[in-house]
Parts: sequence; structure tokens; C-alpha cells
Amino acid sequence: MPNIPTKEEALKYVRSLAAENIITKNELDTAFAAGSSETKNKDSVIIAKKLNLMEVLCYIGGAIVFLGIIIILTQHWQKLNSVTKILVTFGAGIAAYITGLMFSNDEKTFAVSSAFYLISALLLPTGIYVIFDLAGFNLNSSGLESFISMMLFIAYFSSYFLFRKNIFLLFSVIFATWFYYAFLGLIISEGVIQDKIFEYCTLAAGLAYIFLGFAFSHDEKKSLSGFLYSFGILGFLGAAFALGGYEPKQDLMWELIFPCLAFAALFFSVQIKSKAFLTFGTLFLIIYIAKITAEYFSKTLSWPFALVIAGLAIIGVGYLSFRIKNT
Repeated sequence: MPNIPTKEEALKYVRSLAAENIITKNELDTAFAAGSSETKNKDSVIIAKKLNLMEVLCYIGGAIVFLGIIIILTQHWQKLNSVTKILVTFGAGIAAYITGLMFSNDEKTFAVSSAFYLISALLLPTGIYVIFDLAGFNLNSSGLESFISMMLFIAYFSSYFLFRKNIFLLFSVIFATWFYYAFLGLIISEGVIQDKIFEYCTLAAGLAYIFLGFAFSHDEKKSLSGFLYSFGILGFLGAAFALGGYEPKQDLMWELIFPCLAFAALFFSVQIKSKAFLTFGTLFLIIYIAKITAEYFSKTLSWPFALVIAGLAIIGVGYLSFRIKNT
């Protein structure tokens, strides 16, 4: 281990350098400023890690609180009267929302406020369903589901504009997605059915998530980009893969298009610096290679030889992903 000079030795060495005109005051000031900024950066990284860990623990705690309430309701549902059922679900959701607002005024308790917002986002839909159930509505109706999801989207999107907190925007996206699929279910139930409509709608939803993630990546909403990129590329590639089908009902056009989409995901992972694009692009390419090998080559070649081809192709994809990651 090298000997670290003491403070007196360092100052004495600096004085000798200054006496010989080897170093100037401006150079000393620049070096001091650079060292101070490095210390601040290290401190900010440590604080960010602590906050991230705190947020994760708070979210887990919030989910456990919700689970506990649901278990209590399940065990004592028949014993509770209507008012109590509404208070335990919808009322608790409102209370959690207000508590989150109270904690969000202090930066030290911001992570705690996010946990209460999560509890409210889980309890409010449950409470609304309880209210409609007690009112005698059919809970399996796509129309009712569309109405509830639209109400929650409006509530949380309005909250974002009022309080400018990214977590409200995240819940807005989630409830908007719920409304999107609920309304899709309503259309299908009305008889307007198109072949593979779910896959095409998921393809569109995935693209919307990706575009939102890119739009949010340049401002204060950047923290949401990772979530949107991950679910966006998962939905997009998953839907495109499903559209390819499998024999004897495979779609040749989508089977030819899919590898281009997967390679495009790998390419854009560098452009937008997204690990999700790289991870899911690689994963779906591997799945695609295995599928194509089993679907076509196993009938014309021996199965072991087809596996060798698939293995070599997967090694190539792994090497390509490694090169892209280190570009």
C-alpha cells in the first residue's frame, strides 16, 4: 500500500512547487474544485442509492399493507356491514391518498409518501368495485370496468397536474392502459371482432409506451422512462412474436418481420441507452431462433443437428449483444 502524505507534508510540497513556479494559484484552485466536486458526486451517489433502497422497501411495505387489508376483508366479509366494507376499502384508499400528500411536503419523507400513494392506487379500485357490488351492478361487465378505469385515470391525471409528482403520472399511464384493454373487451363483447385484435392492440400499446418513455427521457419525468421502455418493448416484441403464430397456423409475413424488429431493438438500445431494449431484444431473438429451428429445420434435418444450428445462432446473438452493450 503506498504511503499517503500527511496534510503538513502535502502543503509543504505544494509550497515548494509554488516557489519554483512549477504550479500556479489558478491550477491549485482548479484542482481543489475538481476534488470537491468528486466528493459531492460520491455523496450524491450514496444518497441516491439509499433513497432507491428506501423507496423499494416502502413500496414493498405498501403492497403488504394492501395484502393484509384484502385478507382481513376475505376472512370477515360476511360479518361486515356495507358501511364498514366501504370504509375499509374506499375510505382507506382516500385516507392513504391524503396521508401521501401530507408526507410529500418534506423531502425526507418523500419515499414514505410514495408508499401511501401506492396503497391508495390499490385500495381505490377495490373500494369502487365494492361500492358497485353493493349497489347490485354486474362486476364482470366490460362497460363497468371501462368506467372505473376511466374514473381512476382522470383522478390521477388531474392529481399530476395539481401536484406535479411523477408517481401520479405513472398511475395515470397504468389506469389508461387498463381502460384501453377494458374498452377493447367491451368492443369484442359487442361483436366487433377482428382476428388477432388483442395482439395488434398490444403492439400499439407497446409502441405508445416506448414513445412515452422517449418523450419523458429529456425532462424531470426521466425516472419513468425505464418502466415505460421495459413494458413497452416487452409488449411490442411479445405481440409481434405472437402474431407470427406456430405451425400449422403460422404467419410467414410476421415470421420474416420479427427478427428485423428484434435487431432494431438491439440497435436502438445503444441510441437511447436502454438496458430493457438490449435484454428483451436478445431474449426474444433466442426464443425466435428456438421456435424457427423446431418449426422448420427439425423436419428437414435431424433434430440434434438442428439443435447445433440453434445453439450456434444463440451464441452469435449473445456475442452481438455483448458487443452492442460495450459500444
